[in-house]
Amino acid sequence: MMDGMSAAGLLIAGAEKVIRGKRGFLEMLTAAVLARGHVLIEDNPGLGKTTAAKTFARLIAGEGGAPLSFKRIQFTPDLLPYDITGVDVWDPEARAFRFMPGPVLSNIVLADEINRTTPKVQSALLEVMAEGQVTIGNASHRPPEPFFVIATENPIESEGTFPLPAAQLDRFLMRLSIGYPDRETERALLDESSLLSGRNLRALEPVIDAAALQAAQDSCDALFCHPALKTAVAGTVRATRTHPALSLGASPRASLHFLAAARAHAFVKGRDFVSAEDLLETAVPVLAHRIRLKDGTINGGADSGKAAAIIRKLCAAEVERAEKAGDAAFQAG
Repeated sequence: MMDGMSAAGLLIAGAEKVIRGKRGFLEMLTAAVLARGHVLIEDNPGLGKTTAAKTFARLIAGEGGAPLSFKRIQFTPDLLPYDITGVDVWDPEARAFRFMPGPVLSNIVLADEINRTTPKVQSALLEVMAEGQVTIGNASHRPPEPFFVIATENPIESEGTFPLPAAQLDRFLMRLSIGYPDRETERALLDESSLLSGRNLRALEPVIDAAALQAAQDSCDALFCHPALKTAVAGTVRATRTHPALSLGASPRASLHFLAAARAHAFVKGRDFVSAEDLLETAVPVLAHRIRLKDGTINGGADSGKAAAIIRKLCAAEVERAEKAGDAAFQAG
């Protein structure tokens, strides 16, 4: 049977056939999938946000070896909640209501430009992201397993966007940013017309199946984390609630997500234990989008800005405190 680390390597290698020069981003996205988390990708148009979601959908096989079910929801100002969740429709032949499932009841859901619709519609995703079900009337409907949402977002300064509610942001395990390619990668794209036409994406074949993915996720859940590092996780999250520059700190859900992300990151890196490095690498993607600044500064981007700087400093202080405990386990990290 394929181990989880092999599954992670295959996903990253497969994704690199389409998304070039972004190894760090792909490692984080893979870690989020292994941690059973949802991801918000925030970046400017044209940097590959939608392509990244489609790529991962094609790399994981469902029943019969076909790719997992994948649905794209293009968020617009006139979108309605039942356009996402589905609706009960009267069937005159059966003389009863019949549920017509919405696109959210798929393995992988791409919520494209999620901040271009109203908060009321954005909240339609809350239940399925948090509880893995959609309630219509008196009935609950569950998406197939595995299930995760990859949402894309244009920077909040862009025209015609709505800020995501705090409750919505708290459901995302990570917020990531792809960023512009380096000079060599962008130059190489000009010689690879197949990338621009999408042929590389259409040619992708699944590299793992759903059973292998679930086994990898289970392995991540059981990966060892030293108690002192768990204290550092909790300490970092708690420190956001009393920081003088913040009006809103991270929730207890953030602590759970932080530990899950650190475990998955360690797994992607080929370790069977969580190190201090894993906390330092995942702190900003997991926590920066959950806090609010008192000065009203827009918290944009997962790897930049005042919020990210605060998170880095808080996490570094907690990790240093843990390392000063003198436990030999940290020497490996």
